[in-house]
Amino acid sequence: MTALEKPANIDPDTVAGFGEEWTAFDQSVLPENELQELFFQYFRRFPWTDLPTNPAGFDLGCGSGRWAKFVAQKVGTLHCIDASAAALDVAKRNLQEAKNCEFHLSSVSQIPLPDGSMDFGYSLGVLHHIPDTQAGMMACVAKLKPRAPFLVYLYYAFDNRPSWFRILWRLTDAARKVVARFPFRLRYWLSQVIATVVYFPLARLAYLLERIGLPVEGLPLSAYRCRSYYTMRTDALDRFGTKVEHRFTQREIRMMMEAAGLDQVSFSNEPPYWCAVGYRRQP
Repeated sequence: MTALEKPANIDPDTVAGFGEEWTAFDQSVLPENELQELFFQYFRRFPWTDLPTNPAGFDLGCGSGRWAKFVAQKVGTLHCIDASAAALDVAKRNLQEAKNCEFHLSSVSQIPLPDGSMDFGYSLGVLHHIPDTQAGMMACVAKLKPRAPFLVYLYYAFDNRPSWFRILWRLTDAARKVVARFPFRLRYWLSQVIATVVYFPLARLAYLLERIGLPVEGLPLSAYRCRSYYTMRTDALDRFGTKVEHRFTQREIRMMMEAAGLDQVSFSNEPPYWCAVGYRRQP
């Protein structure tokens, strides 16, 4: 590495794992109405009306291209960036009809876009899977024009949950640290068992309890009560098959965003936690 090059800020095993995940679950059979609902949940706070005409922006960690599919319909140019060649191949297939998408094989620290050139950017479920989340966020914000918005989703640290919920998570996280070290084939099958014997029953129980009028928002995995089994299988692999995972409180995320040069930071108080948007500060 020369003095001018930046470290990649990636974990190679995690990048390879996501390439395998999106190859196995390319989202092509996910029901369209469910994908649209998921998109709305992540983008509910995104300020579409603040964008200029035909804006250019980026999707950092585009994965299968499931969010880019909808964003591309609303913008002039969308740069789809991923560190995994396998994931980028899936995105290219899923977005082959979106002629305004450009694809870049790159880590977050080496984004091949000029600084200060983008009208918007977003990174959903990615920056908590790299070694240095703060540095990754700063690299993203550097590509934005002044006053351009940036949307981010980072795993929450259960700061809005009771203590018993956090204890339960610690148990599952111990399991993740074991499963994530296995070869992909074994990680895949273990995650599918978890989706079948844990995700599906708890999600459907929450659905039934809600139907009879009981509150279910605080129950584990209740967010999946109206989700397809396909989504549960995908997310179980994502959750238990990923080696690097960081979690943050809302306060920590706000501090990272502000340190990266964003202001007017606001959060969605609905799941998934935490989604936040901020605007690049004027120089």
